Amino acid sequence: MAPTNGFVEESQTVIPRAGPAVASILAIGTSNPSNYFNQAEYADYYFRVTNSEHMTELKEKFKRICEKSLIKKRHMRLTEDILKANPSICTYDGPSINERMDLKIVEMPKLGESAAIEALKEWGQPKSKITHIIVNSTSGVDMPGADYQLIRSLGLKTSVKRVMLYHQGCFAGGTVLRIAKDLAENNPGARVLVVCSELTIPTFRGPSEEDSASLVGQAIFADGGSAVIVGANVPDEGSVERPLFRLVSNSQVILPNSENTVGGHLRDCGLTIVLSPEVPKLIGKNILTCLEEAFTPFGISDWNSLFWVPHPGGAAILRAIEEKAELKKEKLKDTWNVWSEYGNMSSATVFFILNQMRKRSLEEKKSTTGDGLEWGVLLGFGPGLTVETVVLQSVPIVA
Repeated sequence: MAPTNGFVEESQTVIPRAGPAVASILAIGTSNPSNYFNQAEYADYYFRVTNSEHMTELKEKFKRICEKSLIKKRHMRLTEDILKANPSICTYDGPSINERMDLKIVEMPKLGESAAIEALKEWGQPKSKITHIIVNSTSGVDMPGADYQLIRSLGLKTSVKRVMLYHQGCFAGGTVLRIAKDLAENNPGARVLVVCSELTIPTFRGPSEEDSASLVGQAIFADGGSAVIVGANVPDEGSVERPLFRLVSNSQVILPNSENTVGGHLRDCGLTIVLSPEVPKLIGKNILTCLEEAFTPFGISDWNSLFWVPHPGGAAILRAIEEKAELKKEKLKDTWNVWSEYGNMSSATVFFILNQMRKRSLEEKKSTTGDGLEWGVLLGFGPGLTVETVVLQSVPIVA
């Protein structure tokens, strides 16, 4: 297919089918490790625990990165005791993949399970009605995987159909919804449990003068789990199930001239990070085309008429979106708040934003789960540079 509008290829926006068959998010759950760090104190901790306090200039640089991030705190499963027991994880390039994977394989399902339990409780239906499970994590490869582990720990039916995703990155918060939508709409009666579980165990490493991308990653990434339940054909009356957000359409596109701007490479020393300073500029340059291709079929061109759920890959990315889409400052209120309180939890982050938005809408007596607005957009950004765009439709709030 020939390039369109400067993209690598034309994005495949799907027009929703009429009637109740459009998939909806029916419940949301989130979780974090209990251990957390205040960002203002993190540089001292990080350089101490990695035995790098002699690198005084680099430490001052890291302090500035932490301050400019606008993050207040981050949750992390890696406590100081765990790092002391696994000193190879604290080096920059020492062989440590075995230690990291041994920890991740155990901790990743636990974090996802906590979020899933919260979502299942809100959903209010018997667990036996779950027909599919999608589990996503940036790393932690094992066989059988976390999907298998969660079926067992949650007590789901052994006939549940499984999809396990590894090494997708931050855009996967949109990817899992795209897959869940397809499963729910094409399998009558399907109820899809989606779990994202993200931990910094693979990426935590000591500082290096030559690796600025890694240093930025140490300042912004955090641990978090999220879960949603997706289904179609939801009864309008007399049902415990209540749609929160309809998954109207979805698209994925690779931005032009973006190769090697965001990525990760699994090595003996863990998962190394690629983060180019060009990322915010690339997203800003292409965001309007993404929005136009997604919303033109619905006759929408006023971006301030939408509720917004963009992945907060960094403060500069959020500013670029605000500027290019000419958004009012309050449009990204929930996104900025989640960024400040949790940092970048990769694929799980967008569900923290969505969850906060619908809870705030209820508290403030808004008319819909989408901050009083009907239409919204969820955006994922990650390796590629890939953009996932999900068109959402909120539902009226039932008192």
